[in-house]
This record gives sequence, structure tokens and C-alpha cells, in this order.
Amino acid sequence: MIESPQFPPLLSGQAVPKQTDPFDKAVSQAIAGVDSGTIFYSEAGDILRAALVLAPETPLEEAIQAVYVAQIGLAESLGALAPPEVPVFFQWPNRIKVNGAVCGGVRYAADVSDPKAHPSWLVIGIDVPFIPAGDEPGKNPNETCLLEEGCGDVQPMALLESWSKHTLLWLTYFMDSGFERVHNEWRPRCDTLGKMIEQPRPGIFVGLDEKGRMLLRQDVMTETVSLIEFAEHT
Repeated sequence: MIESPQFPPLLSGQAVPKQTDPFDKAVSQAIAGVDSGTIFYSEAGDILRAALVLAPETPLEEAIQAVYVAQIGLAESLGALAPPEVPVFFQWPNRIKVNGAVCGGVRYAADVSDPKAHPSWLVIGIDVPFIPAGDEPGKNPNETCLLEEGCGDVQPMALLESWSKHTLLWLTYFMDSGFERVHNEWRPRCDTLGKMIEQPRPGIFVGLDEKGRMLLRQDVMTETVSLIEFAEHT
């Protein structure tokens, strides 16, 4: 295992005790004014938990699109470290799927909920299980872990390093080019586009609009559903 993960320029890391949730720590430190680009992480070996603090310069409805950036960063990291035959997809709004089953996902929170308001901070975290959570592997076929999907050689700190690098790269693309490039990368990795879904509510998942909101068709009506609805409350 990599004892001290190396982070790319503009990002820095702070390890937290194993009993501490890095996401909660990141939120509390964001409120206290910690530097943007700080990643809080746990060194536990059974699951990767990490959270990145950002200081957006745009309204929340635009800043929240960075959640897709974090998903792409995680998918690219798994693509780089896992066996090449392991498919990685997204389940809107915040789940990661490996070989068709949910394998962790992304969490996020901000200090505002109004789409037009400018957040002082945005925290985006990842949770990726490496080994089965219970005593019965495979008990829930809709959920999995990296070990069960042939990714036993992937180490949590190596995945954290890779996620930080890929996420920073895509944050740069996002800030330079806007959401379109992120959307074009995210879309092929979502395996429920054009299909009937039950969550967050029943309908056909048509796609994303220019603000990154879900387009959900119910009979003749199409509504938009924002990632903001699924942010964690602090």
C-alpha cells in the first residue's frame, strides 16, 4: 500500500483518523475556511473515502456540474488501475457501477441550495468499497466491491492518487471549456440513458440539459431534476 499518497500541483492531502468520515471533516474545514484543493482522506484498507474542497466562482447550478467531473475522474482512475475488461458506468445522480452493480459513488454538499446563489464552498467526496461490507459476499447482486469484480490488486491509496490527478485534469477542462466537454465524456458512461428508470422517480431518462439537469419524461411531460436536490445537508 502507498503510505503517503502523492497529489498533483494545486491539490494537497490531509489524512483523517479511521473512525472519522473524511466528508464530514471536509465540510467542517470548508466552513472554517480551509484552502480550496484540499483532499481529506481515510487510510482504511477496506474502503476508499475521500473528499475534495472546492471554492467555486460560479452560481451553484454551474458549480454543481463538478460532481460529474468527480465521477469521470473516478471512472478514468478505475479504468487505469483495474483489469481492462472491467466496465465502469454511472447511475444518475451519484452512483458508480462496476460490471453492472453499484460500487460506491459520489457525495456532495455546499453552503447554499439556491441554484442562482454563489457557494463559498463545495465539497465532493467519493466512497469506493474494496471488500464486501458484510459476511456474505454477493448477497445483494445489485451492489458489489472491487475485490468481487476482479480488482483485488487495486490499492485504496493508489486509487486516491489516480482520482486526484484525473479529477484535477477534468476540472481544468471544465473551467476552460464549460460543461459541454464534461457532458460528452459522461454521457456514454451512463447506462440508463433512454431507458425507463424508477429512481429518483419513474420516467424515461432522456438525458442531461445544458445545466447538467436530468431530463425525465413522464407520459407527454418532460421535467428537469437537478443534482442540487440530492446534495447532503450540512
